[in-house]
Amino acid sequence: MSHMDAPQSPKQNHLLASLPPAEYERIAPRLELIAMPLGEVIYESGSTLRHAYFPTTAIVSLQYLMENGASSEIAGVGNEGVLGISLFLGGNSTLTRAIVQTAGHGYQLQAQWLMEEFNRAGPMMRLMLRYTQALMTQMSQTAVCNRQHSLEQQLCRWLLLTLDRLPSNELTMTQELIAGMLGVRREGITEAAGHLQQAGFIRYRRGHITVLDRAGLETRTCECYAVVKKEFGRLLRDARNYL
Repeated sequence: MSHMDAPQSPKQNHLLASLPPAEYERIAPRLELIAMPLGEVIYESGSTLRHAYFPTTAIVSLQYLMENGASSEIAGVGNEGVLGISLFLGGNSTLTRAIVQTAGHGYQLQAQWLMEEFNRAGPMMRLMLRYTQALMTQMSQTAVCNRQHSLEQQLCRWLLLTLDRLPSNELTMTQELIAGMLGVRREGITEAAGHLQQAGFIRYRRGHITVLDRAGLETRTCECYAVVKKEFGRLLRDARNYL
């Protein structure tokens, strides 16, 4: 059974699972299970958001689009997060595009129901704001990493963050898609992935990456991975204590 066919529950999303029972039970009937196929655009840059999305088994890439059509990932969102923070930050629209990088499922919640719960100024509000802080950390660290660290380090960071959101060590992803995420040439990804494969850390065949030695990847990545992982862990841990 693939993760696309496995039983689904909103509590596979760590934010929803962190809500106290009363808040969870209030929004649970309004959560709608949706499939998120590879490559699907959840929303486009500049569009008006009508839903928030809580991925469970899917991973969604937030990308900034340039005028010439080029794009680069500024953050990823999986079972640790939510798409649509601009709804409660006063925007309703966003400058990023959200596109599915790993197929799976998630739950959508109409904007009005999210805002109704957020405006109670209770656990949902505190949880969403803590998550937003963690997401900002990821975006900031991605910008620094892309500027300061080698492509191999960036690739290791990206692989590890993706792996953290998956139930297995298998990634379905072409080198061309990874190059698009990191905003680099495909040849650079081919070279960096080749080094990791020669070291015995990964096995790559067309469209599939198997991580063989996670600890090895961690020795090759930069500090950016640990910074992001620690911040998400801290904020979610604190959220469970103070909601």
